Amino acid sequence: MSSALVSPASADLVVGHYPTPVERIEALSRPKSALWVKRDDLTHPLYGGNKVRKLEHLLAEARRRGKTRVLTLGAAGSHHVLATSLFGARAGLAVDAVLVPQRNTGHVVENLRADLAAGATLFPVGSYATVPFGLLRAYRHTSYVIPMGGSNVVGSMGYVDAARELAAQVKAGVLPEPDVAVVTLGSGGTVAGLAAGLALAGLRTRIIAVVVAGPAFVTVAMARWLARRCYARAGGRDAALVRDRIVPTAKYLGRGYGEPTAAGARATEEAKEVGLVLDPTYTAKCFAAAQDVVRSESYANVLYWHTLSSAPMEPLLASAPAADSIDPRLRRLLR
Repeated sequence: MSSALVSPASADLVVGHYPTPVERIEALSRPKSALWVKRDDLTHPLYGGNKVRKLEHLLAEARRRGKTRVLTLGAAGSHHVLATSLFGARAGLAVDAVLVPQRNTGHVVENLRADLAAGATLFPVGSYATVPFGLLRAYRHTSYVIPMGGSNVVGSMGYVDAARELAAQVKAGVLPEPDVAVVTLGSGGTVAGLAAGLALAGLRTRIIAVVVAGPAFVTVAMARWLARRCYARAGGRDAALVRDRIVPTAKYLGRGYGEPTAAGARATEEAKEVGLVLDPTYTAKCFAAAQDVVRSESYANVLYWHTLSSAPMEPLLASAPAADSIDPRLRRLLR
């Protein structure tokens, strides 16, 4: 569906809307612990969330290298794949994506339909073990490869920028310096960039990294490795400032990636009361963790980093195929 692409002459790189707001959630705060929210759901009116900051760097790099396509991967309902499909098209780049199975939910189906409406070419594979074969099938010499979640050093630098943005908001008095930031840990790039950026900005804030994809030891190791790489790339000199900044927890993972949890369901209902929309794969688990940290009253100021787009899906689905008309090979990804 190449009609969704724009011509190179009219192509434009994604630029987010910054700074994203910070809000104190009084209704969910405690006497000794305030809950703050960094609204990265508002990074772009077309499609927000944490992928926008990464794609700014990644798509610029693809264009700098003279590539005409990007190739990435993710689960069937991947937010990253959808964001890449949308913003890659706006940058004049064709988008190919290898997809692996995911639990069948309405949210996942909507994202898959929106990928197709955006003009992405999708390559389904049966498992993560067969992803390399899918990548080989999809790769062309004009492809710029973007890893899962946009989480390499180039993409993670978007969250180095985000940490500096937060430091500027602290300096301006928008919020006090957070004791901890509670952040989803999936592919690792968001946590890594923030860890490096907080160190570079001189903030003491530590990151409670809520693991939402296993195995946990792999995702944690990747985030810490990326954090060190980002810190060095940005000119950091004291690696000790980054080394212990990430504090992981796998307590909220449940049965695994994409599997809802009871704690996440409760968090979703409570978030709805204060105007936040969560998804069961990422943000529900992270918000549940943030609430537990606040309830413990161990820290005076807790910052929850909200990474799910709150832009309306209706415009993205206007030209999308109906769920029952999706290619059967793609429908088999929904389990």
